[in-house]
Amino acid sequence: MTELSQYHVSLGARLAPDQIPIHYGDQAAEYAAASAGAILLDRSHEGRILLEGPDRFELVNRMSTNDVSQLALGVGKPTVFVNANARILFRASCFSLSRGLLLISEAGQGEALANYLRRNIFFGDKAAVNDISASTAQFALHSGTANKAMEKLAPDAHQLPPLGCVEIDSDDGILIVARRKLICGEHWNLIVKRDAGAVVHRRLLSIGSEYGLIPAGSLTYNSLRIRSGRPAGLELSSDYIPLEVGLWDEISFSKGCYTGQEIIARMESRGRLAKTLVKLALRSMVIAPAPVYARNIPVGRLTSSAAAPDGQIHALAVVKIDRAHAGTDLSVGPDRVSASVLDFAGAQPPFIRAKASAIGGR
Repeated sequence: MTELSQYHVSLGARLAPDQIPIHYGDQAAEYAAASAGAILLDRSHEGRILLEGPDRFELVNRMSTNDVSQLALGVGKPTVFVNANARILFRASCFSLSRGLLLISEAGQGEALANYLRRNIFFGDKAAVNDISASTAQFALHSGTANKAMEKLAPDAHQLPPLGCVEIDSDDGILIVARRKLICGEHWNLIVKRDAGAVVHRRLLSIGSEYGLIPAGSLTYNSLRIRSGRPAGLELSSDYIPLEVGLWDEISFSKGCYTGQEIIARMESRGRLAKTLVKLALRSMVIAPAPVYARNIPVGRLTSSAAAPDGQIHALAVVKIDRAHAGTDLSVGPDRVSASVLDFAGAQPPFIRAKASAIGGR
């Protein structure tokens, strides 16, 4: 067990096999703090890959959906790596730092993404892939008062624009501070040296205590993530194309060639999509994955579900477009648990909302 893991245990954490806290003994308090105060999570299981060399931007640009070719210093963009059939392989948030291009992967995918990048370095490319996950720790602050805690910890960083990033010299070494896409209020990421992780985490809790900041685990994060409609896990798999799972805003439709571009561009230009990601309200808990039905006819798949401490059951599903408009009654799983579509999830192509509105108005 690492020093950081032991520190989490001292706070009452129950750890997952990857040493990430599942909860700290009171998930209801964690969930409530996400609305009334702020929460601090250990997200060190998200990979951190530093690309160096003059061709670092081109390497990512030719392999993924968003345009990172001219990413200015201190600016970030999320992007999706897909195969030749435009099926999702990886998703990453990219941030341009003075020492290189930082990629933050989805949980548990850092090593695989690093290896994928290495395999796609061409002869003559001036780029190096360094997986810094093991030597660093990563924390996330969420919710309304997170800005106040960040302002005290890093005064030079708290006014960063959305998807901005900065490196800060501190007594604990270089801190990388970044703002990421919202899940519950503000969303800050802080990357520190691994051996300084416990110290920085403790300092953050001390600084944020007056603003209601408490530690929270992955169960709380998952409930908030699903409630917000943020795709992860089963949504980000080779079963789907980015447009089908609410990643419209992570695709450039004007940049040059990249792997899988032709299929994605054709879907967008024709304004056609067979299925899309929606938020569901479930009457009772169903573990994902599970089939989704409309009048006993299969129309999609449940991809995420979580029972929140307030009794609400949050879920995401990929369903046919004609079943994606709000208020559609569905059933889920072998027991046909009642469900209702609440809204689309993630960022949708404009033509999807227009089509669903037309169907819903019939």
